[in-house]
Amino acid sequence: MTAELVRGQNHPLSRTRLEIRVSAGAPVAAGATTGDENGTVHGVEWVAHPGSPTLPGLEVSRQAAADHRLAVDLDAVPDAVHRVSVFLALPTGAGPARFGAVAAPFVAVTGLDGTEIASYTLTGLEAETAVVALELYRRQGAWKVRAVGQGYAGGLAELLADQGLPQAHQLAADIQAALAGGLARSVPAPSAPASPPASPARTSDGERARRSAAAAPGPDHATPAPQGTSDPLPQTPYPGTAGDPGTAGAPAAPAQPSAPTGGPIDYSHPRRQHAAPPPPPPSAPPAEPGRPAQPVAGDATGWSMEERLYNQVWGMFEDLARTTAAYRSAVDFAESRMEKELDHVLSDPRSRIGGQGDAAREAARAKHSQLVDQAREVLDRDVEQLAAEADVVEPALPAAFARWDNPVWHAYRPPMEIPMALRLGDLHLPEAERIRIPMLVRLPLERGLWIDSGRSGSPDGSFADSHELRRLGLEAAVAIAARLLAVYPAGEFTVHVIDPAGSGAQPFTPLVRTDVLAAQPAQGAAGVADVLSRLTQRVDLVQMALRGGAPDALPPGMDTAQQLLIVNDFPHGFDDRAVNQLRYLADEGPSVGVHLMMVADREESAGYGPLLDPLWRSLLRLTPVADDHLADPWVGHAWTYEPSLVPPGSEVLQRVLSQVAAARRSWNR
Repeated sequence: MTAELVRGQNHPLSRTRLEIRVSAGAPVAAGATTGDENGTVHGVEWVAHPGSPTLPGLEVSRQAAADHRLAVDLDAVPDAVHRVSVFLALPTGAGPARFGAVAAPFVAVTGLDGTEIASYTLTGLEAETAVVALELYRRQGAWKVRAVGQGYAGGLAELLADQGLPQAHQLAADIQAALAGGLARSVPAPSAPASPPASPARTSDGERARRSAAAAPGPDHATPAPQGTSDPLPQTPYPGTAGDPGTAGAPAAPAQPSAPTGGPIDYSHPRRQHAAPPPPPPSAPPAEPGRPAQPVAGDATGWSMEERLYNQVWGMFEDLARTTAAYRSAVDFAESRMEKELDHVLSDPRSRIGGQGDAAREAARAKHSQLVDQAREVLDRDVEQLAAEADVVEPALPAAFARWDNPVWHAYRPPMEIPMALRLGDLHLPEAERIRIPMLVRLPLERGLWIDSGRSGSPDGSFADSHELRRLGLEAAVAIAARLLAVYPAGEFTVHVIDPAGSGAQPFTPLVRTDVLAAQPAQGAAGVADVLSRLTQRVDLVQMALRGGAPDALPPGMDTAQQLLIVNDFPHGFDDRAVNQLRYLADEGPSVGVHLMMVADREESAGYGPLLDPLWRSLLRLTPVADDHLADPWVGHAWTYEPSLVPPGSEVLQRVLSQVAAARRSWNR
């Protein structure tokens, strides 16, 4: 039974592996100090904070956010540590200036399965900008939690100084600088030293983070997409073991609009169950001398296998991006050097002709070939290691991360928990055609999708006619919608379809036949207006409830599940009012659980001009055929995206949707 603590009250802890969940009315920084038996913090290395988020047995978030999860393993805490104090602080220069101006923060101590052990609401705060929320402490060999609620108007510096830290002012400044610097996208370094960056597949997560910090642009300055690309990949932070909230995205995304004041709605229903995470993966067998270690699925950081696989996939993506960038840079250097040497030969009339000139040209070309061959050798070695890693990771992926041809779908059962992310397709580069990196987006979706059914510059799309591309676009939309329905618990995801002229009847058949839609696809002008009005009204109601601080004051019977609207045949049958409603849903919907998926030809829709542009920019463009239109934020590669479609002739989609429908009927009883 949960203990609801008041200030000064304590409660015994029956578990040693815990999560501390923080909910606040505004973005706050969360951290923890470790102290001796007197509560004294002896140095900066005794503090876990956004700039240095990991200590033995402890990991905190790297960013300011309204919701946090801190991971604690009390068995791994050093013997010298007798107190772990969890603190919250308001970032300087942004947002509220004091805790009295925001909703009272709420802190809960839970097990890894989500079972709540103790909770505490920090009431009575006024001018304070930092507060010690609670502390975990040893008492006669056992651990307890105490609600503290001690606030400090002087901020972090005063809080840290009160705990005896000599460098309190400097560390407080460093923490605020880390928040401003946006370290949220770095992977937390493991306790073991990082291996040398000889090749990406052998690179540890901590080394990946250091390479990101050294070579990648800052988190707020994504590299522009190369000429010809239309959309950057959603920027995805690498969450630590505490499960930091991340953006929904394939390898990277523009910053998303913040949620309304009051925090996001909790869409969970009272029947939800929680499953404990599986045990850690087996360690890799020792490598032979001179050979890289054999890759193991799930060898990244994370408290659960799902989180470890998610981090590993994004580590592979970053490694492939950087090793390819190194190869391309080496080739560019070799060509530039050869051109300079040839220019030097041609600039001297005495060596321009004759045997001396020919020898100089041959030497320049030989150097060029040598440099390119050396770079290619390194790339091939790195690609080979990444391919070996992909070979063991792909079969181990859970259903939400797996392709439709993965056997995991044959054992599908409706889940009880929402997964971290969803696979939208695959990504690859021309230098490593055999490696397919899963394109994972965080859930819930923070950005709608535009499946562009028009012609593109890719070979797969240039030979298909418009009818074929439109059909493929609808099949891609149905496959994504089916994935979303399959990975959400029963009753927690609802799909609507707008098909004004009924042209998508055949592709929508799997959704209609299995009865997983909220209603039959809306047709005609009246049907379009009805669906758009109901969803825009839902967004308005939820936003008003959140802004009024009363998320429970929603109309009785309102469907609080996440909503997805699939729009087909745009722009035919849509007037200016409907376009404005779609823009509103695209901009405001994701923060309150309403998501938009457009299936349309961008060129066909260009007639709306400036009215359409904001809608186009707010959605992530995907294609129904392979196309190199996505750019990563680190080095600006144009990645080829391939949709995740159901194999021809496969019955997997029908089986999965039938189970989703059965679970939904059971949940509604």
